[in-house]
Amino acid sequence: MNNSIFKDLKFKIFQSGNPIYFYIGINVIIFLVTAILGLIAWLGRTDLGIDAFIRNYLALPASFSALPERFYTVLTYMFFHADIFHILFNMLGLFWFGSIFMNFLKSRQFHVVFLAGGIVGGLFAVAALNIFPVFADELPQTYIIGASAAVMAIIFATATLVPNYTLMLLFFGEVKIKWIALAYFIINFISISGGNAGGNFAHIGGGLLGFLYIKSLQSGRDWSKIFERKPKMRVVRNEKPGKKQEFKGVSQQEIDAILDKISTSGYDKLTASEKEKLFKASKD
Repeated sequence: MNNSIFKDLKFKIFQSGNPIYFYIGINVIIFLVTAILGLIAWLGRTDLGIDAFIRNYLALPASFSALPERFYTVLTYMFFHADIFHILFNMLGLFWFGSIFMNFLKSRQFHVVFLAGGIVGGLFAVAALNIFPVFADELPQTYIIGASAAVMAIIFATATLVPNYTLMLLFFGEVKIKWIALAYFIINFISISGGNAGGNFAHIGGGLLGFLYIKSLQSGRDWSKIFERKPKMRVVRNEKPGKKQEFKGVSQQEIDAILDKISTSGYDKLTASEKEKLFKASKD
């Protein structure tokens, strides 16, 4: 049975092609490995230097002078977390909003938003910390870790794409995700003066990337197309003039009507049949 569970997890993370499971899996695996090594060191009253290694070589440094040597940390920093609650809330947000994202867009687009959101969010934080004099004295000791900026990019991208989509929240009931995203932004903005300025700047930068990506997508420019695989040539029958494009049995006219309904009434007002058609089209 344990072997079956392991195989199932391995398939979901590395073989299913679902980017949500992939990023959650990678983050959780890295966290568990570092946490277990840290526990072993603590029990043996030894210091393996794990935290120092992450801080000095894998976390994103706030100081500009350290970036040339540690340029790669704009990518590595987003796969390490400070504690269990840090990774827990990040992965929950990634799962909830990522699932909505994947109902409408493709895996390729998810990868671009997640990774670009993490990179842009990290660089935004470094730039902000160096611009404002209040942080100058702490720059050499300041570093940034966590997937929060990447997750915020997914959250804001989803909220921009389907702002009226609702989630059921404890004590609040049904809440449109555009208000959840706005609340996240306000909380991060007013918390800049707290003890995690770098993290809050990174969250804002990642959120802005997600917002701008969807706005660009809605205007007809998909940044992720540079990673699109070119289809192999194939022979097809000539279609009759005037025939509408179809996505796995769903016509373009049907898709346009569903998208119009979302923009006016929200995703939650779609029928089960309409949701199924939209899902099929998104996988085309």
